[in-house]
Amino acid sequence: MSSILTKIVMGTILVVGISGCQTVKKATSILPGVGSSSSSDEGNYSKVKRAAPRMGVNQFLWRASLETLEFMPLSEVDPFGGVVITDWYASPQAPNERFKANVYILDTNLRADALKVSIFKQVRSDIGWSDASVDGDTARSIENSILTRARQLYIATVDE
Repeated sequence: MSSILTKIVMGTILVVGISGCQTVKKATSILPGVGSSSSSDEGNYSKVKRAAPRMGVNQFLWRASLETLEFMPLSEVDPFGGVVITDWYASPQAPNERFKANVYILDTNLRADALKVSIFKQVRSDIGWSDASVDGDTARSIENSILTRARQLYIATVDE
C-alpha cells in the first residue's frame, strides 16, 4: 500500500513541479491503475495526459500587477497563490527612502475587491534604516493603476 502511495505522490510532484514552466503545455503522469480496468492491480500503469493547471487568480490582474511594479525588484512571485512581493526599492532621486510592495490577488474575477496592495516605507538615518509611515493614498493609487491596466488588458482581448 505504501508503494502505491509513494508512486502517486511522486507522480503528483512531477506534474506540479513542471506545471509552472511556461513552455510546458501538457504534462504526462504515470499513475497506478488510472485508465485501466483493474485498478487494484499494483503493476498496471497507464499514461494519462493531463493539462497543466491554470492560474488560480485572474490573469489580467496578475499581468497588470507585474507590469505596474516592473520597476521594483521582485522578491517572491506565486501565480497560483496570487502573490507578488517586491524587494526594497530606492529611487535615485530619493536614495534615503525606500519602498516595498506586497500585492495579493484574491479572486479569479476581475473585480476591485479581488486585489489588495500593501506598501511599506523605510527612511535612512545615522543608525540605519527605520520604518516610516506611508500615506494611505499610496496603496490605493497603486491598486487603481493595477485595476486600470487590468481593464485595458481585458478590453484588448475582447476586441480581438
